[in-house]
Amino acid sequence: MPIIEVVAAVIMRPNGQFLLTRRPKGKIYSGYWEFPGGKVENNESLLQALERELWEELGIQIRHPYPWITRVFSYSHATVRLHFFRVVEWEGRVAPQEKQGLFWQWPHQIAVSPVLPANGPILQALLLPPLYAITQAAEIGIEPALKQIEQALQNGLRLLQIREKQMAKDLLREFSRQILALAHDYQARVLINSDMALVREIGADGVHLTSSQLMALSSRPDPEYGLCGASCHNTEELFAAQQLGLDFVVLSPVQPTLSHPELFPLGWRKFAALIRDYPLPVYALGGLRLEDLQIAQGMGAHGIALMRGIVNP
Repeated sequence: MPIIEVVAAVIMRPNGQFLLTRRPKGKIYSGYWEFPGGKVENNESLLQALERELWEELGIQIRHPYPWITRVFSYSHATVRLHFFRVVEWEGRVAPQEKQGLFWQWPHQIAVSPVLPANGPILQALLLPPLYAITQAAEIGIEPALKQIEQALQNGLRLLQIREKQMAKDLLREFSRQILALAHDYQARVLINSDMALVREIGADGVHLTSSQLMALSSRPDPEYGLCGASCHNTEELFAAQQLGLDFVVLSPVQPTLSHPELFPLGWRKFAALIRDYPLPVYALGGLRLEDLQIAQGMGAHGIALMRGIVNP
């Protein structure tokens, strides 16, 4: 059975809401909710198909859509390859042109049902914020690190990795507990780098696998470990994360970085090529600043990961 190419738009308001549409009567899966979009026609690029579908369905002209996640899903009647784009700018008023229902949703509170099953992983990915911070207490000291993280949380940081390879185990445990308590006050999530025993001991929100851990696994860590991300640097590691069904990956280094000066940077062109048509959310890491977020998303990234400069997310 040939794969049908489909484009889908995650249309997002500045407040974080996104649009779902209900399939009208007479269509297969009528009454189900989905992201707006449709089939790519012959001799049509993905972007051309997206522009046409959103004009036909919603009466809007989109500006600067970001490529995002691509997933293959098999329904009983067809197998589709869904190319998701994030749309944050458009002209015109969003209005149903084909008698379909419209509903703006919050990522953490989906109020409509049923949703087409292919969209489940996309709804989970929308819960991930665009910024993923990584601690650097070994470099700046524990107290300055705690102050920096608290300020970042106040400014909107909602996802954080504790990565302190050189810290003594007892000190790491106490540092992690303090970070976790701070983060949960702001409904932020905390992942522990590599140490799954510590995740379980302190009740952290997930684990971030090193690339060597990733390549040694034959199955995803148990659900008790929560959110699961991994560090990737090449095609093989990206494929391993995909096969395990992880929640996201970090791909690095994009630019030269102080923490890994021995690694040759990918550059934006290779970064984009590596994640083209990739099914998991990808954070770009390595020599980046907050100002690079738009560039990263334009290349297909979900967001950026930072060790430095996290105070004003």
